Amino acid sequence: MVLYDVTVPLRTGMVAFPGDPPFTMSPYFERKKGDPFDLALLQMGTHLGTHVDPPAHYLDGGATVDQIPLDILVGEAFVLDMKGKKAIDANALEKNLPPNAKRVLFKTDNGPLLFKSEFHEDYVSLTENGASLLAEKGVCLVGTDYLSIERYKNPGAPVHKTLLKTGALIVEGLNLMDVPAGRYEIFCLPLLIQGADGAPARVILRG
Repeated sequence: MVLYDVTVPLRTGMVAFPGDPPFTMSPYFERKKGDPFDLALLQMGTHLGTHVDPPAHYLDGGATVDQIPLDILVGEAFVLDMKGKKAIDANALEKNLPPNAKRVLFKTDNGPLLFKSEFHEDYVSLTENGASLLAEKGVCLVGTDYLSIERYKNPGAPVHKTLLKTGALIVEGLNLMDVPAGRYEIFCLPLLIQGADGAPARVILRG
């Protein structure tokens, strides 16, 4: 058994989607200043680092983070090697998607970009016809290795909406660089924030 932690560490200076609040951790109580213990104040957006997009991220009345069924967050998952592709379209998925796959994670050339402080607009993304194919096949969790699964500034966010309308969960910001393509068991555990449109998550793969 091999365990892979595919979570990006939260840290000051990490890359954020343009316009989103950055991550900061600042001292609130400090023993060195006479306080009885150390305690830090965290500030961040709900879609920073490794995080989940539930339906409520884009859909009125959609499920929030605390309403995601556990059987979506845990179960069989496939890491698909999409390195060398500029975009993940239906044709690429037809060639790589295992039969009856319900959870898929895309390993692309994005990987190193997650650890750079500046945002890169030309990241590898999922196309509209790729999203439609996944929705048709009943995929319930789709993961990618950058801060958005959708092309940058894609009007109307059709990729997100196509997937989220089916009740699927989108997981963004996965560090898959050291994970070989193949079959795994995923444990995706977002913070249980009541009513949240997204949340950071710790994601583990067991192979």
